[in-house]
Amino acid sequence: MSHIVVVEDEPAIAELIAINLRHAGHEVTIAATAEQAQREVDAMLPDLVVLDWMLPGQSGLALARRWRGDARTRELPIIMLTARGEEADKVAGLDAGADDYLTKPFSTNELMARIRAVLRRKAPEALDEAVDVAGLRLDPSTRRVSHGERELKMGPTEFRLLHFLMTHPERVHSRAQLLDRVWGDHVFIEERTVDVHVKRLREALTPAQCAGMIETVRGAGYRLTRHVSAVQV
Repeated sequence: MSHIVVVEDEPAIAELIAINLRHAGHEVTIAATAEQAQREVDAMLPDLVVLDWMLPGQSGLALARRWRGDARTRELPIIMLTARGEEADKVAGLDAGADDYLTKPFSTNELMARIRAVLRRKAPEALDEAVDVAGLRLDPSTRRVSHGERELKMGPTEFRLLHFLMTHPERVHSRAQLLDRVWGDHVFIEERTVDVHVKRLREALTPAQCAGMIETVRGAGYRLTRHVSAVQV
């Protein structure tokens, strides 16, 4: 389930957004200032930020630029939600790095739809939608993995690792990237731990002859391919 930071200095608006997000099953943190938002992002990288432009002290626009300029937060999904509705403002917000831009007053249904759309594009593993790659099916809502009629058993870490790889097929991910996205960048463990869990994941996929879908890319990391190949180590 996704973790969303709502950066909004109007308590009523922040709470309205938070209630709708929690009702949809998301974990929500509210930040009233840019400084508080930065602390939250520094502590744990969220799946998405809903960001107001006009904040006490530093503006949301400046915060978006800072996040886009930092390697750690460069891919952080951002939706700007602001009363500034002029075309020039929208252009400035999108140019600063926002993935979407919504003006106040706003429809909560539209905001939720835009959040789902951005998560589908940039953080699909944060959604509870079932994923199917080459007959391998993973359903986050039931925590089940199957291939055809065969259900596959695996631990929670291997499940999260497979979920991330299946929602980003054919892309190579370094060990550091996998640690950030699967374990969370607030968890400090050895990169070689990834190798151990990849081995366990392959073992869990072996009964369905899908272990070869997890490929080792020498010197780069791992990827999930739609084509089953010989198992690599």
